[in-house]
Amino acid sequence: MANPTAPTAPLATAEGIREWLEAELPRLIESHGVPAAAAGVLVDGEVVGHATGVLHLGTGVEATDDALFQIGSITKVWTATLVMQLVDDGLLDLDVPIRTYLPEFRIADEDAAAVITARHLLSHQAGFEGDLFTDTGRGDDCVEKYVATLADTPQLFEPGTQFSYNNAGYVVLGRLVEVLRDGAYDDVLTERLLRPLGLAHAAPGPYEAIMHRVAQGHLPGPEGVLVPAPIWSLVRSNGPAGSTLAMRVADLLAFARMHASGGLAADGTRVLSEASVAAMQEVQVGVPDIGLMGESWGLGWELDPTPAGPMISHDGSTIGQNAFLRVLPEAGVAVALLTNGGDVMSISRELFESLFARLTGGDVLRAPQTPADAEAVLDEVAAARFVGTYSASVMDVVVTVDEEGRLWAQDVGKGEFASLVSAAPPARVVPHGDGSLITTEQKMGTHWIYVFLGDDGQGRAAFLHTGRAMPRATA
Repeated sequence: MANPTAPTAPLATAEGIREWLEAELPRLIESHGVPAAAAGVLVDGEVVGHATGVLHLGTGVEATDDALFQIGSITKVWTATLVMQLVDDGLLDLDVPIRTYLPEFRIADEDAAAVITARHLLSHQAGFEGDLFTDTGRGDDCVEKYVATLADTPQLFEPGTQFSYNNAGYVVLGRLVEVLRDGAYDDVLTERLLRPLGLAHAAPGPYEAIMHRVAQGHLPGPEGVLVPAPIWSLVRSNGPAGSTLAMRVADLLAFARMHASGGLAADGTRVLSEASVAAMQEVQVGVPDIGLMGESWGLGWELDPTPAGPMISHDGSTIGQNAFLRVLPEAGVAVALLTNGGDVMSISRELFESLFARLTGGDVLRAPQTPADAEAVLDEVAAARFVGTYSASVMDVVVTVDEEGRLWAQDVGKGEFASLVSAAPPARVVPHGDGSLITTEQKMGTHWIYVFLGDDGQGRAAFLHTGRAMPRATA
């Protein structure tokens, strides 16, 4: 229990936050090698923000407060909001099979396809392979065409039995929105969310974004120096999952304010019912503790308990751009950060820790995890549970053990992602908690955690979980 005589930490004012951002954000991007960033805060019902740095290292265009960055998978919460609007309008029941509305939906496992619901898809419990980035063109029919390509997609586990982050599932939800609203996803997004929220700068894709000052992503070059990414965005067909949507940090926070205000836009427009806002923030499934996601998942949102009340959040990554959003609805505060390269994990943590200390008087973030014994080794029997190759469509993780009992994990990109991300050598990993391994060195600003689940019948893990459930591929 808190000490009743202890002084209450003063909450920062909007003007104080603005001054802090203008003074500190330039230092933070320099410290963490980030070309440009836009950070903003919802406080006292007001959105304040600041952008600094260079949007494109090749052209030297500077960031301004009106600069657009891609928000990546935070788009999933926008798609989830569109789905919940369907519930509000009596057009959708979250708990009936998705085929009730999309009879053409097919995956390799017919039994699973027949029972998967919108709730499963919203909470990443559908269970089929999800990291699929098939390019089905730039036309308004690209989402429809994408869903048609899923017929051979393998099922990893029974629907509703565990969490596995699923990009493809959110494209299916985007198609559901298209069918029940009789319009292309980008058009429905604009009509149902961007306009009611008054977001004139937000851009569903490159054709709208080009009318504004736009950030380019950056990736490490051959010698580790950041260079502009070879493409601006992922394919349009993955739009509902987060491949193309770009906006100002103020726009992202306007969306967050709506969710922290019971579904109302700043001007009082009803965007989503209070019941649907609350439903999106209810726990649907627990998430394996990989240190990079929420403790549990709701309908679109990541969820965490904090000393300042429940936190809803989501992150997003595209080609060289990363976005971060944290919201404390009960406190009426939110913080967002948009970046275009560099050590984004470290800058996001430092910025969130500093700002939430000013906003709530304490630390609301979970402490980063570190290895307890960086020199730990395993005998042959203990190591056997972990050793093997675990496979997803865009990446394999290969776990090996050397003669001294030291474990190593290597992420191996596949397909088009192999050419976009530099190959990394095997990383030393050691036991961490119950059934997990953790890297002894930081990767992208954090110690990476691999969670091993299930049993393949021979005492070995059936799945490696990195946010996605990756099945064992070696016999």
